[in-house]
Amino acid sequence: MFPLTVENKHVAQLLLSTGTCPRCIFRFCGVDFHAPYKLPYKELLRELQKFLEAEEDESVSEVPNPPPKKIRLQEPEDQIDGMDSLSQNGEGKLSVTEDGSSSSKNSNLNVCNVCLGILQDFCEKEFIKKVCQKVEASGFEFTNLVLSVSFPPQLSVREHAAWLLVKQEMGKQSLSLGRNDIVQLKEAYKWITHPLFSEELGVPIDGKSLFEVSVVFAHPETVEDCHFLRAICPDCFKPAKNKQSVFTRMAVMKALNKIKEEDFCKQFPCPPNSPKAVCTVLEIECAHGAVFVAGRYNKYSRNLPQTPWIIDGERKLESSVEELISDHLLKVFKAESFNFSSSGREDVDVRTLGNGRPFAIELVNPHRVHFTSQEIKELQQKINNSSNKIQVRDLQLVTREAIGHMKEGEEEKTKTYSALIWTNKAIQRKDIEFLDDIKDLNIDQKTPLRVLHRRPLAVRTRIIHSMETRYVDEHHFRLYLKTQAGTYIKEFVHGDFGRTKPNIGSLMDVTADILELDVESVDVDWPPALDD
Repeated sequence: MFPLTVENKHVAQLLLSTGTCPRCIFRFCGVDFHAPYKLPYKELLRELQKFLEAEEDESVSEVPNPPPKKIRLQEPEDQIDGMDSLSQNGEGKLSVTEDGSSSSKNSNLNVCNVCLGILQDFCEKEFIKKVCQKVEASGFEFTNLVLSVSFPPQLSVREHAAWLLVKQEMGKQSLSLGRNDIVQLKEAYKWITHPLFSEELGVPIDGKSLFEVSVVFAHPETVEDCHFLRAICPDCFKPAKNKQSVFTRMAVMKALNKIKEEDFCKQFPCPPNSPKAVCTVLEIECAHGAVFVAGRYNKYSRNLPQTPWIIDGERKLESSVEELISDHLLKVFKAESFNFSSSGREDVDVRTLGNGRPFAIELVNPHRVHFTSQEIKELQQKINNSSNKIQVRDLQLVTREAIGHMKEGEEEKTKTYSALIWTNKAIQRKDIEFLDDIKDLNIDQKTPLRVLHRRPLAVRTRIIHSMETRYVDEHHFRLYLKTQAGTYIKEFVHGDFGRTKPNIGSLMDVTADILELDVESVDVDWPPALDD
């Protein structure tokens, strides 16, 4: 059933006569069910003309139906790699003429003066196939997708002009048309194209999908349509660092909501002029949202930093924990880049033993995302076989939200250490036994000198929950500590020139230094332990 009624005929005839396409006419007539928009363009046009001719036969409308005429369209200036042409020979599509321009055979009308061809040629199956070919060639693994389209901001100006025209005409009949009564262009476009994309790619369209296909349209011919708004509403168009143009859709909409109707009509034609060419496609891009891998790592080397150690552009050591793990993940997930995070960090000369330190890696724009638990287990084994400096356990895929468990309450978590300590004075077993009795010792730590270049100057109070000593010889003993996370252990031993108070040296009345330090446990019960 044709969606327009007798009440819509005058508006439909007015818009058609001024160069508006059938689907935009539906939008301005408030047609909010999908089926009519999905009809092939030629069929839509034929039905609309039949509907209006019936009106003429009844002598209800005095607005003549415009005579059919073939128009020529320019070939898009910026073609997309892999898309030889968005123009295809054949009836109902764009066709290239002898001089290299292209003409629309999709209608007997001009290119729509409102949507600039978006709801004409860019809704047809041939265009959808071209986009899908690029998606399939992108190499991404996906089981659903979200479609993102970006339209030129001047479409909002043209829609505003057409709305004012229709509003004025409807006012003569004591009828009204609010801006919100018009079906949004993006909504209509998705109604038409979503089923076509889904059918062509064989996967559902899902607004929550991590795989995004984005299509960006432009229309160079009418790019100056927005410029008058800046002169009238300059405060709406403020330069932004990450925007190439001040004429964003949001800025244009803000100005249109602010400008008076009479001022708009003085500056911009109502109805808007018909363009010569349809929109061009600036880019078709595919991207996958980040995926996250977590686990725990052990570090057995005293010559390995957690992250790349680079000073003044010069690399100090050839590898790092981060790279030994992430290099394998980047390759297998076919990701562009990664971000590494962990529950704290150890110095280059500190080992991490026990159950290891929790870590998480964000893999940016991965092309492969589906793995079985066995494949992840094999990946873990591959990492472990590649180096004797680290080992990884409990490797698993996690959600972005789950990573919060690693960071939440980090200051309240506890960590256990083992330190080999040297003293300048000879000691006996009885000289260190009193340390075993100290519980929940509060210490004040001014930012250590060794990290002052990357940490703000502050005094932090930390808790040494417990200590246990083991005598080695008259100048050495081993100290086992359970501390609040974030405690600087080395400074607690040697005092850092009095910046940490109290410290082992001051408690024992000796000069003390730390020779070896191991992290024995990081008491964060995440990620979940897996069976070997």
